[in-house]
Amino acid sequence: MPPRDSASQPVPPGAKKDLSVKQQRDERRAVKVAVLKKQQVKEKRNRIVGFSLAGLGTAAVLALVVVTVVTSGTPAVDRADISIEGLETFDGLAANHVGTTVDYAQSPPVGGDHAGAWLNCGVYTEVIPNENAVHSLEHGAVWITYNPDEVTGADLDALYDEVPSTYSLVSPFPDLQAPVVISAWGSQLELTGIGDPRLQQFVDKFWQDPNGPEPGSACTGAIDGPGKIA
Repeated sequence: MPPRDSASQPVPPGAKKDLSVKQQRDERRAVKVAVLKKQQVKEKRNRIVGFSLAGLGTAAVLALVVVTVVTSGTPAVDRADISIEGLETFDGLAANHVGTTVDYAQSPPVGGDHAGAWLNCGVYTEVIPNENAVHSLEHGAVWITYNPDEVTGADLDALYDEVPSTYSLVSPFPDLQAPVVISAWGSQLELTGIGDPRLQQFVDKFWQDPNGPEPGSACTGAIDGPGKIA
């Protein structure tokens, strides 16, 4: 058998010194190409990571801007700065627990001696006892009373939607001097109807008023009055 051409023989490792000039040049070129490709892959990966981080940074900045606008755009209003036209206030109210009915100076009452058990806050469709309701006012509740001859049907439903879900009482009050009267401990306001914007002003100023006799005390866990629906 004739001997094979040595140029076609595979080159064993470590035999670079036996390679031809062309083979050595090709090998160096292949090494450079491999290094270049590896570098290009690395640079591409770094660009992707950089873009991702930049995107996250932009999103974080936008989120911070949104939070800042939302929180600073509607600053909290100090209760003391809320002025309400027609507001009546009453000082020097007693706060003793009694076991009898009380002849209150205001109607609906805004404070004074009251029953030992508070009325669970909520919506009532029937007249509730003054003495228990006053105890709820002592705990920071607001009491929205309405004239059942003037506020009915859809208007009454709308009134239910206007009041806070906690620390509030809603009940009918026959022969009320105004369509709606809202009361807190030592304060009262006569409203022209359910659309009177002063209702919300009163709530903002007196709901869970920290200056009341027993702010933060419970408005649940005591007794229900008649006709409680919520």
